[in-house]
Amino acid sequence: MATARGELEFLVRSPHRVQILEALVSRPRTRADLRTITGASASTISRALRAFEDRRWVRRTGSQYAVTDRGAFVATAVNAALERFELEDAFRDRWEALPMASASLELTDFEGATITPATVTDPYRPVARVRSLVSETEHFRFAGFELALLEPCREALCERIIDGMRATVIDPPAVSAYIRSTYPELSRRTLASGNITVWLHDDLPPYGLLLCDDRVGICLSEPETGAVEALIDTEDERVRTWGEWTFEAYRQAAEPLRVEPEAEAE
Repeated sequence: MATARGELEFLVRSPHRVQILEALVSRPRTRADLRTITGASASTISRALRAFEDRRWVRRTGSQYAVTDRGAFVATAVNAALERFELEDAFRDRWEALPMASASLELTDFEGATITPATVTDPYRPVARVRSLVSETEHFRFAGFELALLEPCREALCERIIDGMRATVIDPPAVSAYIRSTYPELSRRTLASGNITVWLHDDLPPYGLLLCDDRVGICLSEPETGAVEALIDTEDERVRTWGEWTFEAYRQAAEPLRVEPEAEAE
């Protein structure tokens, strides 16, 4: 009789096994479907499916494979475990540097959060996630110096503000000056909309704090290069309370951006 530990080791030993089971949870699929989804070879797909059938995790009907109730049960448990490890990995070297402990937050408060890591093949995944959040929010707030996160989506962000989205941004003075000098016309139009308030702060946290309506995001970056490593966002009430309080504390300590009025043409 197989042990639980042995079954878990069997499943996670190959990333394709987890991917195959996950793909079958959503709906029945053919072997060709599974090769396209996972990128695994035909032989790898065949071996995994045979092993799953032996365990009664999947059943075959014609050319399609469907997950059984027990297979779905296993997939759910493994996904929950993998999500916990992914969350712990994202915060591993950062937790102590974040003011979480003082707010009595724990990793369990981030269960269910959306974790969007940058990868070698897709370093802009966190940027795409921000674009998605911005497209749906009515009130955007950000505190930090995450140029690598916001600069690539500046057009989408600024157009949403010009179109009526409220925004409050707390920037380091140097970042604010860089944005206004590098993108003068876009900055002018955005500020002229009256929908954004910019504050300046010299000592912002070592992470980006993003608030989109009821959703709170934390952007983690590589300290040496500033490259974005991951965006973690959640609707958890405790995290949201912490995010609101932290943002307001930085805003109260900040100075408003003062823009010289444009000279009138003679």
